[in-house]
Amino acid sequence: MGAEARVAELKLELPPAPKPVATYVTALRIGDLVYVSGHGPLKPDGTLIKGRLGQDMDLAAGAAAARQVGLAILSTLRATLGSLDTVTHLVKSLGLVNCTPEFADQPKVINGYSDLMKDVFGDAGVGTRSAVGTNSLPGGIAVEIEAIFQVKDA
Repeated sequence: MGAEARVAELKLELPPAPKPVATYVTALRIGDLVYVSGHGPLKPDGTLIKGRLGQDMDLAAGAAAARQVGLAILSTLRATLGSLDTVTHLVKSLGLVNCTPEFADQPKVINGYSDLMKDVFGDAGVGTRSAVGTNSLPGGIAVEIEAIFQVKDA
């Protein structure tokens, strides 16, 4: 089963593909790699999930925000490639978690994203990953994730 069929089977609602808010592109294909810029937890209504883990968000809310980032990344990939079925592998992800200095479960937060990628792409959705905490993210968003995907021609 391809990624597009999995998205339908899982009844995932992708938000509109986000537009750049500064001088960059949301995704850039170079050869068989697509570099996806940092994305925030964009919801279908265009709003963002904001908050700080360890202060006004718990682990479950953080993982849900990371999952929502994953949905935004899928939307960008579809807009860039025409179909998620051209993705052959998730290569690398970097997850940033807006959190207090005491919060230490960044990997568990980013699992919300990683589990979604595995659900959509199967074993090809499990790649290398870093998950780090930061004291601030743009606009007060809870999570930001960037990624690199290997793709094939349609």
